[in-house]
Amino acid sequence: MPTGRTACHCVVCQDINDVDARTQATVDTVSQCGWQVMMIPADDQGPGWAYTIGLWHGHRIPELAIFGLESRLMQTVLNDLAQHAVAGHPLQTDHEQHDIASVPIVLKPVDYRWYKAFFGTAIGYYRKPPFPVLQVVWPNGDGIFLWQHGGEDLLNHQPRLDLHPDEHPVGVWTQDL
Repeated sequence: MPTGRTACHCVVCQDINDVDARTQATVDTVSQCGWQVMMIPADDQGPGWAYTIGLWHGHRIPELAIFGLESRLMQTVLNDLAQHAVAGHPLQTDHEQHDIASVPIVLKPVDYRWYKAFFGTAIGYYRKPPFPVLQVVWPNGDGIFLWQHGGEDLLNHQPRLDLHPDEHPVGVWTQDL
């Protein structure tokens, strides 16, 4: 069991053997690789997204999520951030970073009320949310982030998961809530 200040309730630490195939595949990948990147492809309902599972379990590092980019790029950014954090570089929230991804990014804490809508496989693995998740937010071509004036167009590509769902602008990310 990983050491840490907070007890882990995941299927591994709770020694739960009766899990569905998806959760077992996640357990196997996390055991072999340290974490898994879960990819949800874009469809006719909206953009795709990706998130990690296992960083909290093995390293007490918040899980990471990213939205609205090409699948391979999202996977690369999450793996690069995870490797950076596991190597001992703390993840800083609400601070623009230029040294990790090919574009500037800002990490924002995710309000746990979004977990059920976006992180189902992680919930199956951890069993007892909330486990911490940071959203990796990227700017538009002018370097403007979605919470800044002129960045509103980005809400079609990435949500503001730092907001309570009731405070989020209506759009593709709130239609199923």
